Amino acid sequence: MAQLAVLGTGLMGGPMARNLARTGHRVTVWNRTRDKAEALRGDGCVVAATPEAAAADADFVITMLSDGVASCAMVDALADRLTEKAVWIDMSSTKPEEARRQAGVLGGARHLDAPVSGGTKGAEAGTLAIMAGGEAAAFEAARPVLQAMGRPTHVGPSGAGQLAKLANQAIVAVTIGAVAEAMLLLREGGADPAAVRVALKGGFADSTILQQHGARMTEGNFVPGGLSKFQLKDLDNVLHEAAGLGLRLPMVEQVTERFGVFCGEMDGGEKDHSGLFLELLRRNGMEA
Repeated sequence: MAQLAVLGTGLMGGPMARNLARTGHRVTVWNRTRDKAEALRGDGCVVAATPEAAAADADFVITMLSDGVASCAMVDALADRLTEKAVWIDMSSTKPEEARRQAGVLGGARHLDAPVSGGTKGAEAGTLAIMAGGEAAAFEAARPVLQAMGRPTHVGPSGAGQLAKLANQAIVAVTIGAVAEAMLLLREGGADPAAVRVALKGGFADSTILQQHGARMTEGNFVPGGLSKFQLKDLDNVLHEAAGLGLRLPMVEQVTERFGVFCGEMDGGEKDHSGLFLELLRRNGMEA
């Protein structure tokens, strides 16, 4: 089994580290807020006081940080402190260009950009969809580690994992917007939203977002699984990448504006991204 360093043990990184330890890997963890790392001691993880100490002898360094700026800064700080064969797996959500920059610092054979989809439930269950970009040999070396956290797929060269995640986040955000409108239409029209979700199971309109986030919307449960502020960050990255390719994405542009209102004017950044339903209520002059 491998010696692993997990840097960033918040809502996602914590359960991911827990699953790695449960499958027999030797896991050392670090988090800026130490209490979040200390909570993993009972799961067999070693807690390091610094990122340098966590990564010192690691075969694989896994980062699950807030954004590309934080991930790139960590790579810059630790690149010269890694063992010669260590592979860095950045599972944070960043821009493709930031992933390619990290690979340039570390050398392509020693870096994967491998963002995830599935939220906290997927992280806890070890069923995350993992989209990996980088050299095929690095992916094969990392496959057993990634499989402890979910279902990894090699999607292309460096940066392709982050591009796949941006596509995922565009689909998620637009679908959240559509589900919010459907749930409000059902509620105001007198149908039972929960019964309609059952009726739609297995049909073309069915999705995890319809079933999970549709329930959140009708129950008013916006305890975060996926933070709205991170959804907005990812949408900004989608539009940045699209602009570089000379593309207009009108549906993404609209939902980005709405998440901007929700996170900014409505202070919803710390709520679940299904909380976009609250922005829809305000748009219609309704109270939550």
